[in-house]
Amino acid sequence: MSSSIYPLVFRHLLRRLDAEQAHRLTMTALHRAHSLPGGPAVLRALFRTPAPGRDRRPARTVLGAPHRSPFGLAAGFDKQGEAPLALLDLGFGHVEIGTVTAKPQPGNPRPRSFRLIEDRALINRMGFNNPGAAAVARNLARARASERGQRAVIGVNIGKSKVTALEDAAEDYRFSAQLLAPYASYLAINVSSPNTPGLRDLQSADSLRPILEAVLEEAGKAGRDLGREIPVLVKIAPDLHDADILDVARLSQEVGIAGVIATNTTITRPESLREDRARIEEIGAGGLSGPVLAERSLAVLRLLRGALPAEAVVISCGGVVTAADVRERLDAGADLVQGYTALIYEGPGWPGRIARGL
Repeated sequence: MSSSIYPLVFRHLLRRLDAEQAHRLTMTALHRAHSLPGGPAVLRALFRTPAPGRDRRPARTVLGAPHRSPFGLAAGFDKQGEAPLALLDLGFGHVEIGTVTAKPQPGNPRPRSFRLIEDRALINRMGFNNPGAAAVARNLARARASERGQRAVIGVNIGKSKVTALEDAAEDYRFSAQLLAPYASYLAINVSSPNTPGLRDLQSADSLRPILEAVLEEAGKAGRDLGREIPVLVKIAPDLHDADILDVARLSQEVGIAGVIATNTTITRPESLREDRARIEEIGAGGLSGPVLAERSLAVLRLLRGALPAEAVVISCGGVVTAADVRERLDAGADLVQGYTALIYEGPGWPGRIARGL
């Protein structure tokens, strides 16, 4: 879908639908298109994405895998791992699926996803709605069954099941890691979503350490069986104080994980938002994403890069819209960059435009 057509589709169709309904329709269409004979080639042709094996762009090796584009899709878009290869064919360099929990869960009551169109932003309180680690593992096994799937860079983001007590969080994460690590290019530990009660409390060093150690242990077992390393990262919130971010950086090095993804959504509602404040109040709780997050996300990136050794990986996420935004993050020390919210407003041609712009 060209850059000139998508704004019309968004204005006259998608914006009239509930945000979650529009997302579900998009995922279904993408999955079905990719499943048709010749579908992947059609998607790559539509969005000017080189075919795997024919891409002559220089690759950067990060987390043990070659990335033709440093720009990837953040977790939250493909929660079930149902269309990672289709999303890669749009032009993303990697796709992070999830968040996946050990147990299936429906998520929070609807409505739970809201567009702030004037701000090109989203507020969501989805609550990790997903079919559970076992079901997602089956989806990923299908994706990995082909030669193309085996080469694809697919990260897997895991979170705590809502029904699991905080004191049992490490074993909950361990269960998900055990099932999903064999299919993951890397594992991302999500302790920073604002939509699971108490989850962000796990970002403290004392609470986080046993979780990191449990996931590292399972990733190590799976890696030895497969003959490859499965890196582990932790995803943090932008709302942490700088001292707490530095604590996470120190802990990540002590425990031996590969790095940090910064950042998740924010619970703040900055005054710079154009949306009517009464509507923002009416929407209520949830994580805010979009360009309004860019300044803090960049600041956290710089803080982490200054605190971590050169070999530690930092993936920057939050407020990225243009190729220039991605370049700014790379210049500030990010190894990879992720986006999500702008895909809603820019359309499926967006990742390809970013890749070509770089």
